[in-house]
This record gives sequence, structure tokens and C-alpha cells, in this order.
Amino acid sequence: QKRGVGWLGFLGSLGLGALLADDMGLGKTVQVIAYVLGELKNPCGPFLIICPTSVIGNWVCEFARFAPSLRVTVHYGAERNEAETFARQAGASDVVITSYSLSWRDVDELASVSWFLAVLDEAQNIKNPFSKQAQCVKRIKARHRVALTGTPVENRLSDLWSIMDFLNPGYLYSWVEFKERFVKPIEVDGDAEKKTALRGALSSIILRRVKTDKTIINDLPEKIEVNERCYLTSEQASLYKAIVDSSL
Repeated sequence: QKRGVGWLGFLGSLGLGALLADDMGLGKTVQVIAYVLGELKNPCGPFLIICPTSVIGNWVCEFARFAPSLRVTVHYGAERNEAETFARQAGASDVVITSYSLSWRDVDELASVSWFLAVLDEAQNIKNPFSKQAQCVKRIKARHRVALTGTPVENRLSDLWSIMDFLNPGYLYSWVEFKERFVKPIEVDGDAEKKTALRGALSSIILRRVKTDKTIINDLPEKIEVNERCYLTSEQASLYKAIVDSSL
């Protein structure tokens, strides 16, 4: 984690976006918090974190635990601030946390602030470069950008291109050129040289560490999966079927 924080700072000093792709449970959140604390020693500007709605509370709790001195604002809910009020609120905060669902609904408010850092948690949420969500997120202005995801490539190389287009626009060429240079040769033709070239181009801006690597963590037990089946009662099953039939 200490190396990860140093790596984030190093890329930030070069003006490069960083993709922290550690496995879940290796501390991506705490590395970002430590990086934020380090950068706030010098006047810089507010930090923005965009994450799934389900983990907003987790980010708030982690900041309260590891960085209780920071002014953390949650931009979410019906009572959230808009327009100039939001800009003032962001300026008076160290960290603003919001959700992907609001990143496109409130894109004008988010894009009106010059953020020092924009962080995408579970960045696979913008893996489709043509989605409205991805396009709105890329409108947000920030001096440094960080993406967090344990699955940088879920299905195809286009997932990775979209995240990189947020972090370092143009680094992997345009979408059309990326398809011609890498997607077709790798996914269709299995071109080993192209795989090596792409891996080399990304090696400095992706930090990927897995739980199975004993040099990363040597006291982690093997993962044990236990299936616990939860069967519906007859009444639940009939209600479920009625809703499905109605929807269809």
C-alpha cells in the first residue's frame, strides 16, 4: 500500500492518470485516502470521488476512520445542492463524494468545478465508451485522474480503452485506431507481438497486484467458497412469477 501511494504521487507529478487495479481487499481505498492526505499538505483544490451508490457510505466511513480531519461532503439525495451553491460547497470541502447515477444527471455542476483529483471507484462502470455515463464523466475537469478497479478488462479490450480515455485521453489513440492497432490483432488474430506492445504501453500507468501473489500478502488463507441456497416459499414464488409475467 505504501508503494501504491508513492506510485500515485509519482504519476500525478508527471500529469499522468493512474489505474490502480489491485485485487479487492488489498486496500485501494486506503491508498487513495493516504494520497489525498499527502497532497492536501499543499494548497491544491477539492478532490472528487465518483463511486456506485452502494459504496458511498463505505467511503464516508473510511475517511472518518483514516482521515477524520478532512472536510468530506456527500453530494447525493433530493436535498443536494445545485449550480452556484454546489460550487461554493465544493470549494469549502476537501473531498466531495457522489455516485455514477448523478455523474450524468448533475454533470453541469460537477464540470463547473476545477478539481485537483477525480477518482473513479469501480471504474468498470464507464467501460462502455459510448454510454451517456462515460461521456459525462469525461467532461469533468481535473488536474489528476485515478481509476480504481479490480477488473480493468471484464469482457474485451474496449473496456480498458474507455477507462484509459478518461485517465489519459489520446494515450491509446482514438477508438477507431485502437481497434485497428490492438483489438482486431489481439482478440481476433491472437497476435503475441501486439499483446506485448500493449502490455508495455500500459505497464507504467497500471498497478495490478493479486491476492495469490505471496510477495504481496503471505498470510492470506486460500479462498473458500460455500454456496448457501435460499429457496423461495410457495407464496414468494407465486408473487415473483406474477411480477415477471406482468413485466413481460
